[in-house]
Amino acid sequence: MNLGSVSNPSEEKIYFDIVRNNKVIGSLKATRTIKDSKIHYQSSTTIETKIIKDIRVNYKYDVTFEAELLEKSNVNITVNENPHAKTVTEWEDDSYQVVKNGKNENIINDSISYSTVQMYFKEPVNINTCYSEQNGSFNTIIAMGNHTYKKVNSKENENIYYYDMGILKKATIDGGLIKFEIVASNKQ
Repeated sequence: MNLGSVSNPSEEKIYFDIVRNNKVIGSLKATRTIKDSKIHYQSSTTIETKIIKDIRVNYKYDVTFEAELLEKSNVNITVNENPHAKTVTEWEDDSYQVVKNGKNENIINDSISYSTVQMYFKEPVNINTCYSEQNGSFNTIIAMGNHTYKKVNSKENENIYYYDMGILKKATIDGGLIKFEIVASNKQ
């Protein structure tokens, strides 16, 4: 007797090199898993470089969308293995609660249908805002033509994303402290 179907999740993994001054200084791995009406995104970025002294930064994103709306995001950032920032955004009742470093930061009443982690997987065609899981705020996306997009955050830092046939190939990132590029990699 079959009481319904159980779908197998589909999974997609993509890899990027982190490049600064023509030198690979880190890596980014992003995973998208689709099961039923839920899409789960995870990304892990490690950067090792020297800015006055050796620095190792790890970014971990864990983001879930259900029925095309953000359900929950969790971002943890460590610097030299020490906690640096943690931001959690979660749908509760009729709004999103944003908690930064354990403190209630903000309430968002608008729907969130596109976020930064999705930019690794989906070209933002006809999308002019995206939610920053890290900052708990909305960024502006400006289409620049030729499948190129500028994302401007609340601090006016600009990142440029370059797509080919809907696939992210490269991005220039202004991380505030350092500027770098992410470049699609064939690593597995």
